[in-house]
Amino acid sequence: MKPAHEDRIAEPPYLRAIPRPTQFPLVTAFGCTLLFAGIVTHPFVSIVGALCALVGIIGWFKEVFPHEETEEIPVVDCDVPLDAIVLAPKVVHATPKRRIVPEEIHPYRSGFYGAIAGAVAMAVVACLWGVLDEGSLWMPINLLAGMLVPSVGTASLDALKSFDLSWTIAAVCLHLCMSVMVGMIFVVALPMMPKRPMVAGGILAPILWTGVAWATLHVVNPALEQHISWAWFLGSQCAFGIACGSIITKFNRVRLQVGMSLATRLEVEQSESPRS
Repeated sequence: MKPAHEDRIAEPPYLRAIPRPTQFPLVTAFGCTLLFAGIVTHPFVSIVGALCALVGIIGWFKEVFPHEETEEIPVVDCDVPLDAIVLAPKVVHATPKRRIVPEEIHPYRSGFYGAIAGAVAMAVVACLWGVLDEGSLWMPINLLAGMLVPSVGTASLDALKSFDLSWTIAAVCLHLCMSVMVGMIFVVALPMMPKRPMVAGGILAPILWTGVAWATLHVVNPALEQHISWAWFLGSQCAFGIACGSIITKFNRVRLQVGMSLATRLEVEQSESPRS
């Protein structure tokens, strides 16, 4: 006896309908290409491209709507033996734990202490500039207040060199807030530079901040831009960075608590459940 699949092959094939090949998509694409090519060449090229695209779109739609054009091909229905599919065992790879950078930082209180030390050092350098170059201790204080008080920008030189209580309060509050903010940034940034933290905090960061101030000071504080000495400004920034960084680096680092449970963060001791 013959195998079953050989008998099936001997049977006459039947017809199966498939979409009929068409040239209109190619005509449409060619027309769109000419349409956009005419933008940089000649309007006549765009006109020809638009006509080609229109012909292609109309012909394409006629072959699809209302009924799709098909053609029949002979298909032999036979039983073809297939090889058994062997599924390999699924290997589950352990997903590595996502690392958080930096993994350790200095305590936040170190940033506050460093900010106070840096603010004092920066104020000393700024006041030295005011006394030595401008002959007034209040000159740098009043210029700093110009970031919050608009009237400083229109004040005379004599007014800038004299004491004003409201300007002094505004300058002190602004100076302390900005110092604390930068101190908190140092807490996170310095551990990412373990080899030379003082170089990064005392030299690189002041140079970067001085460049940003030079580019934006005419918008933020026009009065300060008119009277500023960039050498003294850079010196005050370096004084802040060195003083702040030296205080922060004296504190031991602590591991970040991101991802830890609330009980672990609060250092709550969890007792073991009683065994039955």
